[in-house]
Order: sequence, then structure tokens, then C-alpha cells
Amino acid sequence: MLNDHSLLISFHKLNSTFILPQHTHDTSEKVIERAVLVGLIHNNQSSEEKVDEYLAELAFLSETAGAKVMKIFKQKLPHPNRRTFVGSGKLEEIKEYIELNEITLIIFDDDLSPTQTFNIEKELEIKVVDRSFLILDIFANRAQTAQAKAQVELAQMQYLLPRLKGLWTHLERQRGGIGMRGPGEKEIETDRRIVNQKISLLKEQLEKIDKQNQTRRKNRGQLIRVALVGYTNVGKSTIMNLLSKSDVFAENKLFATLDTTVRKIVYENTPFLLSDTVGFIRKLPHKLIESFKSTLDEVREADILLHVVDLSHATFEDQMQVVSKTLAELEAHNKPTMIVFNKTDKFKAEYFDEFLDENVKKGLFEEIKVDWAKRVDGELIFISALKKDNIAQFRSDLIEMVKKMYKIRYPYQTQFF
Repeated sequence: MLNDHSLLISFHKLNSTFILPQHTHDTSEKVIERAVLVGLIHNNQSSEEKVDEYLAELAFLSETAGAKVMKIFKQKLPHPNRRTFVGSGKLEEIKEYIELNEITLIIFDDDLSPTQTFNIEKELEIKVVDRSFLILDIFANRAQTAQAKAQVELAQMQYLLPRLKGLWTHLERQRGGIGMRGPGEKEIETDRRIVNQKISLLKEQLEKIDKQNQTRRKNRGQLIRVALVGYTNVGKSTIMNLLSKSDVFAENKLFATLDTTVRKIVYENTPFLLSDTVGFIRKLPHKLIESFKSTLDEVREADILLHVVDLSHATFEDQMQVVSKTLAELEAHNKPTMIVFNKTDKFKAEYFDEFLDENVKKGLFEEIKVDWAKRVDGELIFISALKKDNIAQFRSDLIEMVKKMYKIRYPYQTQFF
């Protein structure tokens, strides 16, 4: 399946000051990248099935960035090799495949240390990218507003800072020639100072934007706030469009939404604010979470959370745990929450035999609903945003939660009761 994808990728080369260039959507600057993926089965993730899930997600991330994934390599080790992440034998196997198949990019499912990146690049003589940098690359291409662009650039700078020495060596090998022989520690220190200055400027810029956003949120008045949260690519933006009748960008790719979108909605003469936020993902780079905390203020300040789940995904329960963990990190987990199991149409098509009687299918699905009702502490509903299945009930349940919250928040404000 992976070999059917032939897409374009544009990973970023650093200039001599190591300040990342602005991202453009000019396809003339893009080149085809043939990639291999690498994952480890080790003591901290001992299940091969789990590693397969992670690598499948890494493949989706790679496709989202525009790569053509040619092969996936796995190795079982007690812990990652300090020098090259994988063992010497596996590295030799990867090198042989790379040379025979014109591979230009290798992507690792875990974060690499600067030393590991340097050693692998030296051995394989191709571009090396780890999971964090791949996600940063996707975020950079998705960012639209000044805030999102600044947040991504800040995360990129913080990621690159400890890697400057290795990047100088990579640039030296890549360009070579006069003026690029042995740049030495002086140039590295100069670049480190430039990057630190850039980090300080970006933080100042984000503080100003955050203050503007705080003022904007205060000006919204005493309206209940509802935030859509969930794993990436579960259908949050589609639900946003459905509930608000707006036109928020939505597609079947990871991180289609980076910038928080807020819409005022009125049901049954009851107004509230609905926000769509960036999707979560496992192993999300810590620096990215830090950089996007101002955007995720919409989640922290929300009165109600709609936790959207892709019921059809094979690992949706793991995804739910990732979201819960991220919400806890944001100190936003103790809020009234409705679990919205989305994509029920896709779930039924994939997991119910097409020859089953319709009444049998209905009975099986009711059993699933009853089971989850016992497991979830709070509201839940099963819908298909794409097919508009059970949306009327979804709206009704949501507005009841909003009305209850108005009574709690504003007990003397009676026009919405």
C-alpha cells in the first residue's frame, strides 16, 4: 500500500546562518523524496504491534509531508544504540537498500540526539529526519496566521539549537569547496547567538499576540465556550462546519487545522462559542506543545469539551488516552466533556460483514453503545459527521449541556434558560 504513493516533499535546507527560510507553496521548489522509515522495538515499547501502529502513523505523517515511502525497517533492541540508534548490522542493511533504490531520505520514528543524527548521516550520506522534525516540517507548511507561523518557527529554533555543530558539518559536506572548509567553533558560536536572539524575538512576538488574544476573548462577553478536541484527523473540522455552517478547511491529512477557529452559534435561542483546535498526536514534540500553549488557551478556557474520536480507527482507544494525557498536561482535563464517537458509517463498513442482516448489525452496534456508556463517565454520542447521522440528537444533547453550564456560570442570567 505504501508504494502506491508518489507525492512531493519539501524539506528545508539551512542557509549559512542556520535561520530557516520562509515556507512557500511554490511547487517548482519541491523535489521528489524517496524515503525509508525506521522503528525500534525496545524495552520502553516492547510490543511489536504497537511499533507497527507507530510506524503506520509515521508513514501517514510522511505522506502528509509529501514523501514517497519505499520501505519500513524494524529492529528489536533492549534500548536504542547511543551512536546510531539501530545496530551496526541493521544500519548496513539500510545502507545497502538506500544505495540500490536511490533513497534520498531516512525518517526515524523516535527523536534522535544530535550525535546520532551526525553519525547516521556520516554513515549513510543522505538526509536524516526524526519524528519531531517531520512534525515541525508539516506544521510549518500548514501555518497560515502570524501566530501559528511564529509558534512553529520558535519550536524549530529550539529544536535546531543543540544541533548546530552537526548541521555545520552536514553543510560542509553538502557544499564543500572554497569558503566551506572547517568552519570551526567561532562560526558555530556565532550561529548559536543568532538563533538565541531569534528565539527571544519570537517569544516577545508571541507574548504580544497572546495579550491581543486575551483581550479578544474578554470582549466575547458572557458566552459559554465549547471546544472541539481530539486526535488529529478524527473529523473535528467537519463537525465544526456542520454545527456552525461555516467553511473551515478540512481534509484527510494530519494537522489540517493549526489555527484555532472560533464561531458563534445559536441553537434554540441559546448562543455559545465553538472553537476548533489543532489535533493531538502521540510523541508530539514537547517544544511544539510549549509553543502552541497560547493557541491552546481556547481549550484551557473552554467551559465544555467535545472530545471527538474516530471510532473506525484500529487504535482509537490509544488515541483517546493520548488526548486525555495532553489535556492533563494543559490542565484542561477536569471539564464537562462529551465524547463524540465519529465516523460510525466507516466503522460499520469496515467491521460488520456486508452479508449480515441489518437487524443483526443494529443489535451489535447497540451493544457497543451500551458497553461504552458503562465505560465513559459523562456524556457520549455516536455520529457520522460526513453522513450527517444522528446529528439532530447531537445538537440536542449539546445544547442541554450548554444550558446547564449557563445555569452554573451565570445563575442570575435567565434569558437562556
